[in-house]
Amino acid sequence: MTVRRSAAALATTAVLLGAAAPVAVAAPSPSPSAELPAGLYGTTDPTYDGVWRQSLAFLAQKIEYVTPSTQAVDWLVGQQCDSGAFTSYRADTSKPCDASTVMDTNATAIAVQALVEINQRREDANNGADWLKSVQNEDGGWGYNPGSPSDANSTSIVIGALARTGVPVGELTTADGSTPYTALQSLAIACEDEDGGAFAYQPGKKGELTANLDATAASVLGLMGKGIASGTSNAVKDPSCTKGDDLSPEQTAQNGAFFLADTLKKQPYLEQAPMPGAEDSTPQPDYGNTADAVVALAASGHRNKAQASVSWLQKNATGWAKQGGPAATAQLILAAHATGADARSFGGVDLVKQLNATGPAPAATALPSPTPTGPQPSSGTDSDDSGLSLGWLIGIGLAAGAGIGFLLSMRRKKQQP
Repeated sequence: MTVRRSAAALATTAVLLGAAAPVAVAAPSPSPSAELPAGLYGTTDPTYDGVWRQSLAFLAQKIEYVTPSTQAVDWLVGQQCDSGAFTSYRADTSKPCDASTVMDTNATAIAVQALVEINQRREDANNGADWLKSVQNEDGGWGYNPGSPSDANSTSIVIGALARTGVPVGELTTADGSTPYTALQSLAIACEDEDGGAFAYQPGKKGELTANLDATAASVLGLMGKGIASGTSNAVKDPSCTKGDDLSPEQTAQNGAFFLADTLKKQPYLEQAPMPGAEDSTPQPDYGNTADAVVALAASGHRNKAQASVSWLQKNATGWAKQGGPAATAQLILAAHATGADARSFGGVDLVKQLNATGPAPAATALPSPTPTGPQPSSGTDSDDSGLSLGWLIGIGLAAGAGIGFLLSMRRKKQQP
């Protein structure tokens, strides 16, 4: 989720996904005279990540039962082109998108996921999904922009968007019978080889596959047909790498989880290579990619293998999240939720409050922090942590009456992957 290594996006990768890069290379803040759009989360220049950080914030808020404001939702939908596509950011939405508009599959896919999860503007989400289907590559996958070569990260996040809108991804075939899953599987490194189980971002010039940890975390979710806010799997499995050429998408996903678990067994965090030209050539901790790996492990049934990494994030990543803004904070919330940690007390930080403060005041919140297996609180208005919120009182009344069936059905819906 945190790195899209296409040549066109390399210069803006850290900004675009707001996670993998150190704060030193984050997006520059707007000049004092610049005014950010009303409804937008964050205070940094949104040119490369406006839609991304807004959508990621919604996904993290949703799993913590925070309802974003109408103003924030309207801003996101206002970024959409008539075709259904999104760009990274449109400064002037009064001008219609045209042939010069750079459409972005990643921004479109995460916006679709966000709208589906918050259960608002579903028609706009479906419109985005239709556009994504229309720009599928012949190999079954997607590139960062329409027509660019398929990559693991873009294909994975598009799969998540289509799956959440109800599209049977495995049946989305091209003329030669390729599917999104076969596109991802073509980037998997065989278990018999070095770095077996890992995924490449894209093939090299000679078709070689080089392990990419970020692409691996993304591909695990993609091959399971899950979105970014996938939560956790109730199944607990021992990671293993299955050999063979005729593997199912699930088996290939498990191979990726094996590689992630094996890598994190050596140390509880992932690293990123130094940026070109950096004075310090020492690899640095990659907080965002570590959080993504945690989510991928939990979603694939290896939550126990992610616990050490979550503990490390609690001790080391909260400062990074505060400086990194809404996208970074959202990633920690997703990692906390997937492993049962309390996002409202994560390393001594209330991540939910921190995220909420980066945008318009939410329409509603819920207390206390929900967990994958714990009780599901009712929605209420934003208040401090003391006492019973109005939402809890209403929830108690509903539970005592005919509304209990509705609450239980919502609980099952929120627990589904």
